[in-house]
Amino acid sequence: MSHSICRTLYSPVKTTCFSRSKFTKLFSKNIRLMSTKIQYNYILVSRPEPAVALVTLNRPKALNALSSPLFVELNQAFHKADADPSVSAIVLTGLDKAFAAGADIKEMKDIEFADAYKNRFLENWAEMTRIRKPIIAAVSGYALGGGCELALMCDIILASPTAKFGQPEINLGTIPGGGGSQRLARIIGKSRTMEMVLTGRMISAQEASQWGIVSRVVKEGEGEVVKEAIAVGKEIASKSQIAIQAAKEVCNAAYELTLAEGLRFERRIFHGLFATKDQKEGMGAFAERRKPNFTNE
Repeated sequence: MSHSICRTLYSPVKTTCFSRSKFTKLFSKNIRLMSTKIQYNYILVSRPEPAVALVTLNRPKALNALSSPLFVELNQAFHKADADPSVSAIVLTGLDKAFAAGADIKEMKDIEFADAYKNRFLENWAEMTRIRKPIIAAVSGYALGGGCELALMCDIILASPTAKFGQPEINLGTIPGGGGSQRLARIIGKSRTMEMVLTGRMISAQEASQWGIVSRVVKEGEGEVVKEAIAVGKEIASKSQIAIQAAKEVCNAAYELTLAEGLRFERRIFHGLFATKDQKEGMGAFAERRKPNFTNE
């Protein structure tokens, strides 16, 4: 939902967010750009840790309203990080005032059914769910409509105390189209999903944590949720990339398989890891009481 819609449906929202210079200054001590070749218009891409990529939504005037061009860049950045052997984890964040206030209403308000159907409108949003490396969402401020759906497609969600989640599409005469109803139902159950989708009610970071939408709420402070997400990414990066990707695969399979099928799948992946050098190194290091030196092989 665009920033103008947010102001109409909820409360007045100031568009004072992290500026590019302020954000860069916050992490200037340890950020290096992933690439100087690709120029993005709607996102910022950096490397706050050697093995952690940071992707920042960058449409501050629109409170990071999610447009098709933005998602093209987002998917491009995710695929680039996924293919980079030096990257082990990806952090996705927005601005202090808004992670993403929703889809770009100006872009979609005049779309006709035939165009949406033939062009598979919004289908590319789910492309990020096929990224093999873990994606950590650092959510501050509004995560509404498409913004909530974007966060739900990440593997781990950390929230600042100011975060607010919601699916307010019903107020616009429509419903979630980026997976909100389906993913929420699997996380928080039918009744709570119905309340959010049918009323458009926003929930706080604390409620989202209690309901299991987010992993946890971090301490207050500007940029704290991003710092914590980077720290989680750094911890993940200290593990074997093969094991991390296998772990992500089996956890995600739990949403698609029956318990019996899931248990069988988990065992097969577990068995397969005995063919990796990292498994031998990890168990050998444990037996020898030393720190493992994983080579991602």
